[in-house]
Amino acid sequence: MSAPIRPQPGILDIALYQGGQSALEGVAEPLKLSSNENPFGPSPAAVAAMGRALGESHRYPSTDHAGLRAAIAEVHGLDPDRIVCGVGSDEIIHFLCQAYVGPGLEVMHTEHGFAMYRISALAAGAVPVEVPERDRLVDVDAILERAGPQTRLVFIANPANPTATFLPMEELTRLAEGLPEECLLVLDGAYAEFVEGYDGGRALVEAREDVVMTRTFSKAYGLGGLRVGYGYAPRHVVDTLNRIRGPFNLSGVALAGAEAAMRDLDWVAECLRVNAEERARLVGGLRQLGIACDESFANFVLARFADEGEATAADAHLKAAGIIVRHPKGYGFPQALRITVGRPEDNSRVLDALATFKGAA
Repeated sequence: MSAPIRPQPGILDIALYQGGQSALEGVAEPLKLSSNENPFGPSPAAVAAMGRALGESHRYPSTDHAGLRAAIAEVHGLDPDRIVCGVGSDEIIHFLCQAYVGPGLEVMHTEHGFAMYRISALAAGAVPVEVPERDRLVDVDAILERAGPQTRLVFIANPANPTATFLPMEELTRLAEGLPEECLLVLDGAYAEFVEGYDGGRALVEAREDVVMTRTFSKAYGLGGLRVGYGYAPRHVVDTLNRIRGPFNLSGVALAGAEAAMRDLDWVAECLRVNAEERARLVGGLRQLGIACDESFANFVLARFADEGEATAADAHLKAAGIIVRHPKGYGFPQALRITVGRPEDNSRVLDALATFKGAA
């Protein structure tokens, strides 16, 4: 009898990723506020560019993503040679684990961190290490205390998901300066656009050789369905990641849509303006209802209830009203609901439904 075929150590320890719910039985068009998507969708310029690119679908896309990297560099004032593009920022996270860790080495993340940090660490055979947060905020001291000679990657989402909290640059700098020499600090900036004046960590990346920044087109740019992201890193890191990146990892349609979305500054600015206004209204409305909510620096809020039972009941009440939010039990918040900031009328529906729930509770 032949030996059983087994995957690499760590693979079977990975729990399958669970995305936000998108459908409700018996509801034709539910209000989906579970995945932190841009409620206004992609830029019309991006849609037009994707339409044009469809006609060239018989051609292979570029392997160097030069057009998209140039657009990103132009808009954000970056060095295009320090940009590497991936299938969402998830792929950049995966590349980093594939390139820099393995058996016996550690990948560190905070207790409420993005699930892909642990998944990518285990896929590389590495040891994921979870560090406690303090009041739903990244605790720099806890990370520095735990980091050791085996620590090779530290992932920090800033703003964080699902908490929507934000760590100021002075704390990120202190973290970078205190980590072991062979360790890369990775600043996951999936929601960076929603923080006015925040560069996602660009200055820290350019000042050091051990800091990487990741960004995505899935949130502010409304292109979650295209799966496009990028990393900004020291050139030695970009050179390493490009050696394992598939030559055609992004389609021609995705490249065209992302480039047009990046250059449509007015569309993004308007989406961010509405989000900021509605985010403040949603946070204020929740607090008036007696539902705890930290200040949000993203395009969602984390509404905290008295306990898991109340959160579950509130979730059921919203579903009955045709509204889908996220119950982030898997992220350590069984007593909370994560609610995407929608259009003004969407947020009014949420607040009205929760007002009814609290009145009846």
